[in-house]
Amino acid sequence: MIQRFIEIGEGYSDIYELIEIARANKHRLSHMAAFHTSIDHKEVTSLAVILKPTDPGGFQPLYICREGIPNPKAAPNKRYELFADAAEDLNKEIIQLTVKPSVIFNEKELYFQYLIGILRLNHYIAPLQ
Repeated sequence: MIQRFIEIGEGYSDIYELIEIARANKHRLSHMAAFHTSIDHKEVTSLAVILKPTDPGGFQPLYICREGIPNPKAAPNKRYELFADAAEDLNKEIIQLTVKPSVIFNEKELYFQYLIGILRLNHYIAPLQ
């Protein structure tokens, strides 16, 4: 199985695309997640939509808007509310995880591998087989 993050953007107008991906793929929707972190003393959140793997093929996409949304606990905001409303409509609970910021990784792909490791360890996605 191949698990890969697909970055849509930072969560400005592209948050609507992320929500639409979740709604259009509700039959494949596995999880919705919020990754909270701090960058330069600013609390930010990445939002992600995790789909079930394709059959056949075994490709599991994880769509993400990376670190462009204020952490809703520090600063309530409409973009997070829209994501939370979509999760409620789709009968999904948002997975809340505190993670390291992407800026400490030399490459974005290393950051995504770090997140995949956390999701695997917490049994939100299946380990490689």
